[in-house]
Amino acid sequence: MDAATLSHLEELESEAIYIMREVAAQFDRPALLFSGGKDSITLVRLAEKAFRPGKFPFPLVHIDTGHNFPEAIEYRDQMAERLGEKLIVSLVQDSIDKGRVKEETGKYASRNSLQTVTLLDTIEEHRFDACIGGARRDEEKARAKERVFSVRDEFGQW
Repeated sequence: MDAATLSHLEELESEAIYIMREVAAQFDRPALLFSGGKDSITLVRLAEKAFRPGKFPFPLVHIDTGHNFPEAIEYRDQMAERLGEKLIVSLVQDSIDKGRVKEETGKYASRNSLQTVTLLDTIEEHRFDACIGGARRDEEKARAKERVFSVRDEFGQW
């Protein structure tokens, strides 16, 4: 990497750390969404840079679709334990079992869209007033229109 690229990455990292600290300062009950995937691992690393040697001012939260590689779940659990941070896991299967969502069937069935209800229920249950999530904008169209701060109503809509 050349110096210009590195300084741009350092600038982005600095901005992300600043945002995390601001969220922690401005909200009473924030949460950091953490699945153990590459985007959320990056967020946890940024949280370490922002708050260590102290504890994170928020729990780690995973909305588990039940369709994860076992190694990813094992890594998620090990990482939370190694960090000494609280991990809250909410299961999409619980939302299905309670009749809150209906599982899709068919060749292209996915539980990804069902995560929203489980996330909103988790936010309500734990009274979170902010959630920090990481997603790369180049992965899909819906993410491309996300803002750095996406203020939502009680239904999770902009």
